[in-house]
Amino acid sequence: MESGLSIFPIRIIFFLALFPVAFFWLRRTWRILVKRDFSEVALKKGVPPHDAERWAPYELAINGVAGTVIVCVIVMVVLGLLDYDTWVAIAGSTLWIKLFASFALGRHAHGLPPAGKKGGRVKQG
Repeated sequence: MESGLSIFPIRIIFFLALFPVAFFWLRRTWRILVKRDFSEVALKKGVPPHDAERWAPYELAINGVAGTVIVCVIVMVVLGLLDYDTWVAIAGSTLWIKLFASFALGRHAHGLPPAGKKGGRVKQG
């Protein structure tokens, strides 16, 4: 990896972006685990499923593991235990896996649309 001065601000911005990401994921974990708030569980178009409590443990695990991994990456970068390529790979992979897992959980929790609704239009008469 080149060590040019022009790439350094991008590294700092990406590192600083990990803080709010970890905060929001761990805050969701806290809301589900402690406050028993299921309003952000398995969202599809911003709406939770009617049985959100059923899907809460899965959302809790997804957010808890991803948030913990990001916090560990932050701590290890600050302590100088990870080089740039390694922590970017870990943080980037965690970000994408969490997004895909939450998306899949939301689609699975909401189920398939009713049989008569293909494409959003229903034939009449």
